[in-house]
Amino acid sequence: MSGGARSGPPDPRTPVLVGVGTASADAEAVELMGLATEAALADAEGRGLAALVDRVAVTQGSWAYPDPARLVADRIGAPTATTHFTELGIPQQSVINEALAAILSRRSDVAVVVGGESKRWTRDRERAGLPAHETAQPGAVPDVVHRRAGPLLEPVEMAHRLWDPVQQYAMVDNALRVAEGRTIAEHRAEIAGLWARMNAVAATNPEAAFPERMDAERIATPTPSNRPLAFPYNKWHSTQWTVNQAAALVLCSVEAARRMGIPSDRWVFPLVGLESSHAVSLLCRREIHAWPAMEVLGATAAARLGRPLDSMEVVELYSCFPAAVRVQQRTLGLPTDGTPTVTGGMAFAGGPYNNAVFQSVAAVVPRLRASPEVLGAVTTVSGLLTKPGLGVWSARPDGRPPLLADLAYEVASVTGVVEAVPTLEGYDGPGTVATYTATYEGMDPVRVVAVCDTEDGRRCVSISEDPELARQVCAAEFVGTAVMIRSGALTPA
Repeated sequence: MSGGARSGPPDPRTPVLVGVGTASADAEAVELMGLATEAALADAEGRGLAALVDRVAVTQGSWAYPDPARLVADRIGAPTATTHFTELGIPQQSVINEALAAILSRRSDVAVVVGGESKRWTRDRERAGLPAHETAQPGAVPDVVHRRAGPLLEPVEMAHRLWDPVQQYAMVDNALRVAEGRTIAEHRAEIAGLWARMNAVAATNPEAAFPERMDAERIATPTPSNRPLAFPYNKWHSTQWTVNQAAALVLCSVEAARRMGIPSDRWVFPLVGLESSHAVSLLCRREIHAWPAMEVLGATAAARLGRPLDSMEVVELYSCFPAAVRVQQRTLGLPTDGTPTVTGGMAFAGGPYNNAVFQSVAAVVPRLRASPEVLGAVTTVSGLLTKPGLGVWSARPDGRPPLLADLAYEVASVTGVVEAVPTLEGYDGPGTVATYTATYEGMDPVRVVAVCDTEDGRRCVSISEDPELARQVCAAEFVGTAVMIRSGALTPA
């Protein structure tokens, strides 16, 4: 199992995950969060557990509740719990780590981490001409707000629609294709094969939002029901966030678990909880196809555990787009022909906004309880392949407190950066395409968006509105092409 000798029973302050719960129903998001939390408390099988919850943390979603954690705390009968609200752009692993650290330091005994979305419920009600009301919280303010430090994107990326995740991940995947010497046809087949394997897992997952079986050809082929989004991605390459899904985790100290009579076969121990808050935008990454930050987390976890990540028996990689999975496989040394999921991935199991990691942990925990000798790894991607997170769990303690760390300094020291041209009009002259994608109107590619290396050693965003060029770059390699750039518009040299 993990490295290091065990030293008898765990320390009483050791944090342990004792309950997981999920919910999916036609209801508003906070209702789903409440249902998931109640399910997690029941899963723990403890006496009077709900009343002892002293910390409830919720990750920001697409809804507008000012303090959803208070609604959850009141619902479960924990009115004095401290409420935490975590803004977008903070890894979901960070929220788990903060709860674990609070338990270790005696600032908390019983903590709930929960998130949820009901975008499908909202859409369906609006289509039916019905209101999609959210529970009102006039004047509510969370006890603690965790704010993101610094931007995830360069201003020029924001100004010219490069904030769209599907475009950025498509550009990462196209850069990876060239780095590995694949043709466009080979690349599309690899992506479709990986996603077909993920889909096969989702078909066996009773909680999957989209469990219908899809083969690689169907996933790879653009059709009106699988519309192209950004080359080479279609609809079914993308995370599906129009779902009704919530998940909750209940964490406590070992001494609290014993006091409440929670059976030890419910306990799952966090061995590693790592993250990096260091952020470098896609435009400024020297190697667009790589992710040194996740490599640092993987190596640190392997050193602590005494075994590499590719030996983990249960793995759930964050899977918003194929690039995220493919880059993580290579960074963490996982087999590229593997299927690193137990849920089926966010395109098929569902990708509730800013909550998918909790769904993943909830799916991994039963497997660890059933096989106490195995380890389970769950990764986090925050932003646009920006801030990583990595948690490793086991039903057996290793005799030590969990390794909890923000490795921002270590990540910054190994992440190569390039200066960005700050505006679309800020560079005129020759350049070379570092990566690109094409976007669509209906079924037709109409626009090329490229990241280019400039003659003076910087990076710039450049765009072509030429539909003919957009068609060409979907059929023939465009990375490495010499171009002329004028006020942000590119033409092949």
